[in-house]
Amino acid sequence: MQHGADMNKPEEALNRAIGARLRAAREARGLSLSQLGELTGGNYSKSRISNYEQGVRRISLEGAHALAEALGNVTAAHVLCLDDQCAANAEELDLLKAYRAMDADKRDQLLSSAKGG
Repeated sequence: MQHGADMNKPEEALNRAIGARLRAAREARGLSLSQLGELTGGNYSKSRISNYEQGVRRISLEGAHALAEALGNVTAAHVLCLDDQCAANAEELDLLKAYRAMDADKRDQLLSSAKGG
């Protein structure tokens, strides 16, 4: 893997998309970087997770699996943008975050409304 100025534009975009997904999943759980690190048994530091979220470092398959397991609300495939080629934009991720923060009744109302019911 290349770092910094040597990295090409598609790699940079993918790193940012992966980072955004990881951050959205962590925030949806209401976890700090330190708390997520603790949930990995200390295998991933606050600094390392922050680098992943900022797109500074690309997370490995093993790292994505470990963090997804610790988060419990995403899969490694989702974190790595393998499930839909990172189609979600920032606004869609905000919507998902808000949806996940709703109680069950509000989720049902929103889904009913979205389906035209």
